[in-house]
Amino acid sequence: MTHARISLGKYGEDLACAELERRGYAIVARRFRCRGGELDIVARHGTALVFVEVKAREGRAFGDAVEAVTALKRRRVVRLAREYMMRHHIGDVPCRFDVVAVRLDDGVASVEVYPAAFDAD
Repeated sequence: MTHARISLGKYGEDLACAELERRGYAIVARRFRCRGGELDIVARHGTALVFVEVKAREGRAFGDAVEAVTALKRRRVVRLAREYMMRHHIGDVPCRFDVVAVRLDDGVASVEVYPAAFDAD
């Protein structure tokens, strides 16, 4: 992974956190890593524990960011969420999976939040 791509990802996560906090989310963790991968953001929104996948793109050359959350990626996020809950001894709590799409066009950022973007099924 290139330095520019890593920087874009971190910047996208920073923008996503700011937008989520503006919407009333409380950020619990960022970049939770374990053997199976990484969760971008874990947050609380109301009574729900929210696992947030962030996708950042420059322009539209490779499609919208939200399109990059494939079925394989969704399964990985669900597996990582279960691992997070097990490691933190979190029991019967409502959970959901949100996606935040960040797009940079000529240096101007737009952030879209997709609550309950997919299910754990």
